[in-house]
Amino acid sequence: MKKVSKLSLTLASIGVFMIGLAGVLQYKAFQIEENTVAYETVTMNDLNAGKVEKVNNKNEENTADESNNNTEVEENTTDTVEEVVIEEELQDVKTYEEVSTVPVDPIVYDGLTMNQLADKLNKSLKSNISGKGYLIASYSLQLGIDPYMATAIILHETGCNGTCSSLVRECNNVGGQKGGPSCGGGAYKAYATLDEGIMGYLDNLYRNYYSYGLTTVETIGPKYAASTTWASQVNNYIALIRSR
Repeated sequence: MKKVSKLSLTLASIGVFMIGLAGVLQYKAFQIEENTVAYETVTMNDLNAGKVEKVNNKNEENTADESNNNTEVEENTTDTVEEVVIEEELQDVKTYEEVSTVPVDPIVYDGLTMNQLADKLNKSLKSNISGKGYLIASYSLQLGIDPYMATAIILHETGCNGTCSSLVRECNNVGGQKGGPSCGGGAYKAYATLDEGIMGYLDNLYRNYYSYGLTTVETIGPKYAASTTWASQVNNYIALIRSR
């Protein structure tokens, strides 16, 4: 009986110890769950082979996820900036392509290009000198002569605002210049072509008037013609040319 009692007492002690141990283990398990730390279940073979790896806790996983998300945002932002820069560069290239390479005619006189000035003169040039506006404009400006005044003198001397005089029709003399070779045996000069007559007239205007500082109708008039109304009549033609 004593042996049975001792055995019972021993078994009871072991049972109490096991119950206590179970409680401690359960308490430790609760602590492990609260700290969200998990370990992989391993076998003795794993331990012996050195294959046990600690599993990261949930906080570390969340931190890694946030880091990955931030990296993706930065990459997306970088891509956006690169796209904007590329678009701006493309816009610059497009702007260069749209620039016209057609040369622009310069302004030569009175806010007009050479062609515009010639067209303006041609509106007053009739009969034999019709269409000679470009020659008069370009050669006048080459010599430094006012093209409006040069044209006005031609119109006054020849009447080519309507029908040109016989001096123009027969001898290509557009400015009433005198000299040789003679036109029909008279005092006025004859030219072989109309272009030579126009250029000869402008050369005479520059050489005998402009080069001496006589550059206005009023200063040219007393030397150019005997008429006292010459200057006012030429000025009337200048006003007509400007208005057209």
